[in-house]
Amino acid sequence: MPVILNFSGKDRKATATCYFCARIMTDTIAYIRDLLKDCYPSEEIRAFTRLIMEDVCDIPPHRLLADKGSVLSVGERHRIEEIVGRLRQSEPVQYILGKTCFYGLPFQVNPSVLIPRPETEELVELILTDEKGRGGAVLDIGTGSGCIACTLAKLLHGSRVTAVDVSEAVLAVARENARLLGVAVDFVCADIFSEEQAVERIAEGFDVIVSNPPYVTESEKGAMEKNVLDYEPHTALFVPDDDPLVFYRRIARFGRQRLNSGGRLYLEINACLGGETAELLRGEGYGEITVIADIFGRERMVKATKIPKEYKNSAPHAAKRNVGFTDNAVRKVLKE
Repeated sequence: MPVILNFSGKDRKATATCYFCARIMTDTIAYIRDLLKDCYPSEEIRAFTRLIMEDVCDIPPHRLLADKGSVLSVGERHRIEEIVGRLRQSEPVQYILGKTCFYGLPFQVNPSVLIPRPETEELVELILTDEKGRGGAVLDIGTGSGCIACTLAKLLHGSRVTAVDVSEAVLAVARENARLLGVAVDFVCADIFSEEQAVERIAEGFDVIVSNPPYVTESEKGAMEKNVLDYEPHTALFVPDDDPLVFYRRIARFGRQRLNSGGRLYLEINACLGGETAELLRGEGYGEITVIADIFGRERMVKATKIPKEYKNSAPHAAKRNVGFTDNAVRKVLKE
């Protein structure tokens, strides 16, 4: 019996031939393309096809041509029809497959966590470059899937990584990713906005604090894609228009308490709020503040240093010059 997807109108006409079309590899690829062509650009469809064939049929992209005459099992055909139907509803392919790739490493994801983004890979690369050979204690605030914490635990040699999130459901995903990657991360369930929880559950003395906190303003929702708005967790995305830096303010103050002298703060930021974020950090007493653009030239990261007390006391003017930031300040561009 053919699998009938819940489509209407011309979609039903297309699905009437699903069972017929999806018998061999070449027909399956054509089927995926035909049902998604009105929903996604061609390059994205090609990417979906590669992911689907590798996940469902265990055929890597470089084998697609050689295996073009392969016959799919009934189970494989049904699974592909299910995936295509969910893609037509704008569900992210990463949630459908339950996994994604971040910095070349495999991560499990589900709708309780954000899907890791390429700009977050650049944040990790920045840390790996800056902190190479230093090791030390690292804290990831709002760890989500654990993509930052687990990647640093695996690739930043000598580091000791702690990851914090407010949700046990989210931490379950992160813990599983750490287990699958074979890395040691200390996961802590705590709300950094709760002083009591922060004091009781999170240690002191970090050399690096990193975070990709919520930073998309409510007014920016209208410009976002349906697959993000309908499926990804809003609590990990959005902040109020009247206080868009609420998480950065709390993280900065937390860092003043928990970073070692000379410790570094690394943050992913809203591309429209680079100057405001840097000014906030300056006001909280940080120095060596640098707003960093991603490979597309958008200001997406900021790093800052906790100024040692003796430095502030002995050279206040130098510290002021280091922390000063205006719209004319030089922005360092990653990979320039």
